[in-house]
Amino acid sequence: MTAAESASSQFDRPKSAPLILHVVYSFSIGGLENGVVNLINRLPANEWRHGILSLTDIAPEFSARLQRKDTLLLALGKGPGHLWRWYPRLVSLFRQHRPAIVHTRNLAALEAVVPAWLAGVPARVHGEHGRETNDPDGTNQRLRWVRRVYSPFVSRYVALSRDLQRYLTEGVGVAPRRIEHLYNGVDTERFHPAAGGRTPIQGCPFNKSEHWLIGAVGRMDAVKDQVNLARAFVHALGQHRDASTRMRLVLVGDGATRAAVERVLVEGGASHLAWLAGERHDVPCILRGLDCFVLPSLAEGISNTLLEAQASGLPVIATRVGGNAEIMEEGVTGTLVPAADSASLAHAVVGYFTEPARAHTHGAAGRRLIERRFSLERMVADYQRLYTGLLSHGVDNAARGDIALRGGK
Repeated sequence: MTAAESASSQFDRPKSAPLILHVVYSFSIGGLENGVVNLINRLPANEWRHGILSLTDIAPEFSARLQRKDTLLLALGKGPGHLWRWYPRLVSLFRQHRPAIVHTRNLAALEAVVPAWLAGVPARVHGEHGRETNDPDGTNQRLRWVRRVYSPFVSRYVALSRDLQRYLTEGVGVAPRRIEHLYNGVDTERFHPAAGGRTPIQGCPFNKSEHWLIGAVGRMDAVKDQVNLARAFVHALGQHRDASTRMRLVLVGDGATRAAVERVLVEGGASHLAWLAGERHDVPCILRGLDCFVLPSLAEGISNTLLEAQASGLPVIATRVGGNAEIMEEGVTGTLVPAADSASLAHAVVGYFTEPARAHTHGAAGRRLIERRFSLERMVADYQRLYTGLLSHGVDNAARGDIALRGGK
């Protein structure tokens, strides 16, 4: 095992505050991982201790976002294949650090609930944050069966959207009383509208006042479908006489589909009008430099970037998939379009381009929506109730789903 531990000696002696061990596949840049960071930084420090167990690796730059410097960091160094070979090592780790709660996230980490149960961890929480790339619509029977197999070892489920909650009940067969629906929250101090209009983005070639920037933030993966956004951008350029002069595309992130995105832009004669920025660590500044945000995904759970864009005062265009419709108000904060439909996406883009007053009104409404329903404070309070309720009622009652929590209802 390759292990990265910070301040591990502090965990060798008993502490009064219970330890929550957050289990993820990888701890690096990502919406899920950023949510874990926000939770650790905001939960009351005198009530909880925290650890992160990455089944693969931990990115030092990303883990630097953790303000709790006593956070235990463990990297298992797992390669391809099933986790069962690592069960003995995981059981040993759980027994060594004695977490009160193990919280796994998404299917890639779900299997860790078994060694947690073998080690006697009192409460085992599993969170469903979004769809898998190979199962964007949740119909894969094998993945449903896998979730069903591990269900007896889970004390409590967290579904980040109503769509995922329905999937767990109707697709996997989890009793509704065992599931909590808790929305993500946004740091509204970090993500806020630009004062006095769009601000320049460092390194961006399109910072002239006459430019109108549409952008997307996220890993370049097939399920995120930036390729379709590139097609829509090319279509949009031909739909208005000023588009080629003023409209520009900003894509932040990197990944397997970058070459396909570049190919679409080159074939459409638009590569000089687009900026592929790669991975960036200044997303709040990026968002304040845009005029419109687009989320072209084929599948989503609850998109942190969609929430962050609305918190930044941007009008948003998103595909009608997953939980997108739950965290925006169509016709009020943004526009929903069918997935993989470049013509509809281009039409929505041109709509905001030609109606700046409507774009501004929708952006302002999005900020108010975030402040009202999706604040980070509310998210932290919801998880505080969940964790406290699990420990106060005991794992047996938790596994039967006998705890009634109000968070996220």
